[in-house]
Formats: sequence, C-alpha cells, structure tokens
Amino acid sequence: MPDGPGPSGGATLVVARRRRIADRLWWAACVVSLLLVVAPVVWVVAGVVQRAVSGWHWSVLTTISTGVGGGLANAIAGTFVLLAGVGVLAGLVGLGCGVYLAEIARPSWRTTVLRSASEVLSGVPSIVLGYVGYEGLVVGLHWGFSLLAGLIVLSVLVVPYVAKSTEIALGQVPLGYREGGEALGMTRSYVLRRVALRSAVPGIATGVIIALAISVGETAPLLYTAGWTNSYPTAHLLHAPVGYLTYATYTFYDDPYPAVRALSYDAALLLVFLVVGLIASSRLVVHLSQRYAPDRALGAGRRSRRPLPAGAAAAGRAAEGAPSL
Repeated sequence: MPDGPGPSGGATLVVARRRRIADRLWWAACVVSLLLVVAPVVWVVAGVVQRAVSGWHWSVLTTISTGVGGGLANAIAGTFVLLAGVGVLAGLVGLGCGVYLAEIARPSWRTTVLRSASEVLSGVPSIVLGYVGYEGLVVGLHWGFSLLAGLIVLSVLVVPYVAKSTEIALGQVPLGYREGGEALGMTRSYVLRRVALRSAVPGIATGVIIALAISVGETAPLLYTAGWTNSYPTAHLLHAPVGYLTYATYTFYDDPYPAVRALSYDAALLLVFLVVGLIASSRLVVHLSQRYAPDRALGAGRRSRRPLPAGAAAAGRAAEGAPSL
C-alpha cells in the first residue's frame, strides 16, 4: 500500500485547513471590530475623567452656578426634572402607541402610515425639532424659554424609541399566553393588562430607560426651548428657564475663566456617570422582571420538580373529578 493519505484524504485535509483559516480570520475580524467600537468609548471617557478629576471639588454638587464659577447644583436639579418629565410624557405616549400598533390596530394603510411616521420622526435631527419647538412653542404660543417647552420637544424626540420597543416586546410574547387567557374566560383587555404587558415588561422598561439616556445627552433642542438659568427649577412650567448639564458642557467650555471651564469638565463627567447609571438600571430592571419573561417562565416550569402544596394538590384532584364543559 502507498504511504500517506490517498487523493480523497488529501482533499479532506485541504478543506479542513481552509475552514480553520477562515474560522480564525473571522474571529480576528470580530475582535478588530470590537476594538474599533470600544476604543473610541474608552478614549472619550478617559479624557473626560482625566480633565474632570484633576480639578474636582465636591462643592460642585451643592452650589449653584455663578457668572465666574460656582457649582452645578441648579443644572443637576434641572436635568433630573427634565428626565422625570420626559419619562412621564414619552413613556405614556410611546407605550400607548406601541400597544395600539401591536395589539389593537389591524393591518391597514393607517398602521403603515403610523409606523412610517414614527420611523421618519426618529430620524429627524434634534436641532430641527428644537427649532420647530422654538418657533411653535417659545415664540408662537408665547411660552418663552420654559420647562414645558423643553419637555415637549425632548418627548417628541424619544417617543419613537419607546413605541418601537413596546411593539417589539409585545410581539415577542408567545401567542399561547393570549390563547390560554381567552380559554380561561379572560377578556382581551384583561389578557393584555395581566398577561401580555407583564411578559413584555423587560423590553418596555429597557426602551424607556434607553430613551431617557438619549434625552439626557441632548443639547440643541433645549438651547432653543429651555434656555438657561443659574437658579434652581421652579414649579412654573411657562416663562421659567431651567438649567441642565449639557448646557454647561457645551457653553462653559469656551469661557475665558478657568473656573467656568472646569465646570464644563465636571458637567461632562456627571453626564457620563448618569448615562452609565441609566444603562445599568435598565439591565437591573430586566433582571428583576425576568420572572414574567416567556423564556424564564417556560424554563422555570421545566426545572421545577417540587411537589405541589396540599391545597393545590387537592384542588387539582377536584378538578380532575369535575365534569368537563
């Protein structure tokens, strides 16, 4: 017999070698792509932290801004007020739109137009929305620079994200959940409230929190609508400007006073921590609400082998002996 592999064996080795090379090249490309995504983030965050930490002082969190320095307490308070307002407005409108598209609306030209309008709205530049808000709310309705004008523009900006995440989350709920609820005599609205929405909580919560993270980093819409003030936010919704961190980051950077420029670095650092905290809270919400997720429920049912309590076992035996309907 001849030594070494035959013609077929040599071809097999060549194919196996090519597959290994292709596999390694693919993983190398994935690693390079990951580095291209992570490296700019690390570079930006490291630069912000380096500039802010060198001149950081804790009084930034407790004192308000002045003409030549001070702190960022007014901007921090205004940012949280804006976040709370956007969470309420965009959350309610986006949730209602997503529920309508996923559960109520039937396929027609109206739903197509609504989805297309939502996608177009998500692609409109934020500065355009800010200018429209300035012309329509600040000047047209004579609201002036105010909290309500800023809230409306920011909510319009992020409503498409909340609506899309809600629609996708409800679409991933298994059809068997709804059929089981209807088989038990539940109304359609009750199944939606008690079954479908509970199962879709992780996706909806993630969409809302990510929308908040997007809104907290916006500057242009608020420059046109919310203005700026060195005071704390008030209870007045109209004719009352409000401070926010992105204004300090954008405007104070070019100030001739070193103390004011240092505030721009501090505001950028606070924004980074705020965005990271929002993203981390979204992961926490998803983890805590996974008990209502379809995959977790099915997995728990397969893994659970504990005996039923006495009351549940008795109820089961009674149900077995009951006449079928």
